[in-house]
Amino acid sequence: MPQIRRALISVSDKRGLVEFAKGLQALGVEIVSTGGTASALREAGVAATLVSEVTGFPEILNGRVKTLHPRIHAGLLALADRKEHTEELREHGIQAIDMVVVNLYPFEQTVARNGIALDDALEQIDIGGPAMLRAAAKNIRHKAVIVDPDSYPGVLAEMKANGCAVSEETCYLLGQQVFRHTAGYDAAIAGYLDRKSPSGALPAAFGISVKKEADLRYGENPHQKGALYGKFGSVFQQLHGKELSFNNIVDLTAAARLVAEFDEPTAAIIKHTNPCGVGSASTPAGAYEKALATDSKSAFGGVVALNRPPDAEVASMINAIFTEIIVAPDFSEEALRLLRKKKDRRLVKITSDLRTLNEYDVRSVPGGVLVQEQDTRRVAEQDLTIVTKRKPAKDELRAMMYAWRVAKHVKSNAIVYAGPDRTLGIGAGQMSRVDSSSIAAKKAVEAGLSLAGSAAASDAFFPFADGLLEAVKAGSTAVIQPGGSVRDDEVIAAADEHGIAMAFTGIRHFKH
Repeated sequence: MPQIRRALISVSDKRGLVEFAKGLQALGVEIVSTGGTASALREAGVAATLVSEVTGFPEILNGRVKTLHPRIHAGLLALADRKEHTEELREHGIQAIDMVVVNLYPFEQTVARNGIALDDALEQIDIGGPAMLRAAAKNIRHKAVIVDPDSYPGVLAEMKANGCAVSEETCYLLGQQVFRHTAGYDAAIAGYLDRKSPSGALPAAFGISVKKEADLRYGENPHQKGALYGKFGSVFQQLHGKELSFNNIVDLTAAARLVAEFDEPTAAIIKHTNPCGVGSASTPAGAYEKALATDSKSAFGGVVALNRPPDAEVASMINAIFTEIIVAPDFSEEALRLLRKKKDRRLVKITSDLRTLNEYDVRSVPGGVLVQEQDTRRVAEQDLTIVTKRKPAKDELRAMMYAWRVAKHVKSNAIVYAGPDRTLGIGAGQMSRVDSSSIAAKKAVEAGLSLAGSAAASDAFFPFADGLLEAVKAGSTAVIQPGGSVRDDEVIAAADEHGIAMAFTGIRHFKH
C-alpha cells in the first residue's frame, strides 16, 4: 500500500484544489507545484515548493518547459520495490514523488470556440501534463495519479483512514482513468488536426476514446447492455422525466436534427427515427397541428421536436396525446408547468446548434467501424435542374423543397408527399420504392389528406418509371429526386406524358 509523502500538483481545472491540498498538508504531505497552481495554493495558505526549486532550472519558453526534467520523471518512474532504483535516486539526490495531481490544458474547450486560430489551438496542447500522468500511471502499483477533481474526496478519505496510504487497488483504478483520459486527449487533438487538414480526407487512423457519461438500463432491447459515452449532456439537457433510454436518445437526436433543417417555426413527430409528420407555421402550435395531422395514429408514444420554444398553447395540444419526449431549444415557464404534469415524460432542451457540430457518423461492423461525415448537405432552389417540359409553379417548388428536406431524414427507400408547409404522407424503409410510394399515399388517405397538387420527394433516383407513376396516381403534380438512373430518360418521358414538373437535385440522401 503506497505511502503518500510527496505530491506534485499542476492543474488547469482548479475545482476542489485548495480543499484537497489543505487535506494533504494536514496529513503531512509535501506539495510540489508549478507556477499558476503554486500561486493559487500559496494565496490560500498552502505551502508549495516550486518545481523550479526542485529541478534547479527555471520555467522557460513561456512555460512550455517546466516539468520535463530528470528530477521530476525519475521521481515518478522509480520503482519503490527495486533496490537499484532507490539507490540511483539517492546517488543523484532525487526524491521520489508518490502522488501526481494533474489535469490538462483545456484543448477541447478551446477548439470548440468559433473562429479559433490554429496557433491558439496548438498552444493548448499540453506536453508536460500528459508526460507526468503517463510516467506516474506506468508505475501503477506505487503511485497515486489523479486526473479528475471528482476523485479528490475519495482519495483523501482513504488516506485519512489508512495512515496517509492509498491501496494498490485504488492506484490501479486511478491509473486506468489516466490512460483513458490521455488517450481521449490525444484523440481530440488528432481529430482537430484531421478536420483542419487541407486535403479534406478522412483520417488515416480513427481512434475513439470518450468517457462514459451514463449507464443505461439496457440497449435497444432489455437483454442488451447499454451505456452513453461522450458529451451528449453538453448538447442536450434533460429538464424533466424518467432517465433517457438507448432508444430515446436515438429518437430524440433524429427528431432534433430534422427540425434543425428548417428556419421557420417547425414541429416534427418521430417514431423509431422516422417522421410521422412534419409541419411549419407562424407559431409552434400551428406547426404541431400540421405535423400531427399527417399521421395522428402513429404519433402515439412518439417524440415531438420543435425548433422554437413551446408555449402554453402547443403544450396543451401535446398534452392531449401520449408523448414520450419533447425536445426543443427552450421551454416557456408556462409550458414547463403544463408539461411537467406528466411525471415520466422527458423534456429535453437543445443547448447547441446541431447544424454547426462537426462530427463523424460512426457505426460498428464486425472487425471494425464505418466512419463518414454527417449528411449536412442542403439543396437550394437555385441548385435544382428542372428536367421536364413543364416548370413547377411557385407553390409546387416550395412543396418540392419541403418534401426534400424531410426525405433526407427518412429511412431508405424514402418517399415523402408534401405541401409547401407540411408533410401529407411518408413512406419509409421499404425494400421497393414503389411500395414506399404506395404506403405514403395510403397513410395520407387514412389521415383524410388530399395529395392532389402535392409534391413527391424520393431520397434516391427512380430506377424505373413505376415509382413516379405511383406518385402521379396518388395526385402529385411535382416530383423532386436526385436523378442519375440509366433510365432517367424513360422517367422524364413518363413525367412529361402526365404533365408533371420534375427537378433533379444531383445528390441523394440514403439513410440506412
